[in-house]
Amino acid sequence: MTTMTDASVREFKMPDVGEGLTEAEILKWYVQPGDAVTDGQVVCEVETAKAAVELPIPYDGVVRELHFPEGTTVDVGTAIIAVDVSGGAAAPALPEAPKAEPEEATEEPKAEGRKPVLVGYGVAASATKRRPRKGSQVTVPAPAQAVQPELNGHTPAVDRARPLAKPPVRKLAKDLGVDLATVTPSGPDGIITREDVHAAATPKAAPEPPVQFPATAPVAPAAVTPYDSTRETRVPVKGVRKATAAAMIGSAFTAPHVTEFVTVDVTRTIKLVEELKQDKEMQGKRVNPLLLIAKALLVAIKRNPEVNASWDEANQEIVLKHYVNLGIAAATPRGLIVPNIKDAHDKTLPQLADSLSDLVSTAREGKTSPAAMQGGTVTITNVGVFGVDTGTPILNPGESAILAVGAIKLQPWVHKGKVKPRQVTTLALSFDHRLVDGELGSKVLADVAAILEQPKRLITWA
Repeated sequence: MTTMTDASVREFKMPDVGEGLTEAEILKWYVQPGDAVTDGQVVCEVETAKAAVELPIPYDGVVRELHFPEGTTVDVGTAIIAVDVSGGAAAPALPEAPKAEPEEATEEPKAEGRKPVLVGYGVAASATKRRPRKGSQVTVPAPAQAVQPELNGHTPAVDRARPLAKPPVRKLAKDLGVDLATVTPSGPDGIITREDVHAAATPKAAPEPPVQFPATAPVAPAAVTPYDSTRETRVPVKGVRKATAAAMIGSAFTAPHVTEFVTVDVTRTIKLVEELKQDKEMQGKRVNPLLLIAKALLVAIKRNPEVNASWDEANQEIVLKHYVNLGIAAATPRGLIVPNIKDAHDKTLPQLADSLSDLVSTAREGKTSPAAMQGGTVTITNVGVFGVDTGTPILNPGESAILAVGAIKLQPWVHKGKVKPRQVTTLALSFDHRLVDGELGSKVLADVAAILEQPKRLITWA
């Protein structure tokens, strides 16, 4: 058998798959030790704080080793796979190490009936299930000695008496210096919980000296209520949801938000949607109210370009954008994301329809790239698909305005001096008051409402 030299082994490191990312979680390995790989072949899928991304290997060779199991969060720049590029034949299958007892549930809990929803398009026909988080399935070579040493910082699964605990709990125990073997588990099936670790790490209080005088009334010690896993579920905050939470907090407490509202008769817009569905140039395209609302906002921005800006705190400058990257808020199983349509201001209505359709499909599949979520200038969020009238949306970081669209409902409305049933909705525009004053914000919102009430203005104002 050919002996592999260290010079023939290439280490593929976790790349920065999105601007400013520092870590990613390995969701799935598509190869195992001994498999042959070619330049450009996808070897694994990772989840960053922005999206799930497939990673291709940049050279030909044979997989020698996977450094991390699925479900592990790895820092950018850390080697994750070793490949022998010497050109030899594929290595024989390596013996599997015995599998440890399961350490954690194989699927994250999810809310009953939860379906991925693209805000603006309603519930998908079939729910997208979150892929399960698996335990380590990495095959590693078994050395001849009776006890296997640690390999790349991960102990091979050979000790069946290993205490049961999820990876975050193990990390907590390591940080607190607690030996899991000494911890009494309280979780289901003997799983050690975070509370168990904290309890083990808390030093036992020394007994108090006896009271030398009559006490007025004995004070009972406060009872510590253990975490009941049958009544509560705790889900680690990570990935897209963690990044979204940080961004929303930063936006809410950095940009002074102002929100204005307007209720508008959109009956003519709904009729135009039906007419466009029959137009031969729109055949096969996704035509719905959101398409015309997006176009109306783009026209309003053209008429009021100062609203399309950002605040540069470092340089104390207002940056006016001469382009519109239109964000569409999307609710996915991984959390809220806001992919944007690049240069939406230059697109015709059919082109805008195609871009929206592509954005929908990609978001539903969970394949939105980090690049698609960068560089947005304004955003639309359609909360109406959930049946609510409107909301007070929080700005996407770095943007100056966000338009919330409420549910379109048949309501009594005064039309041509008579009360008639009309299709009515409520719009809400939140904007950064450092950039947009009340007059400018009102003009933008009024323009959008006017176009939706009289969609022929799309022609006369464009």
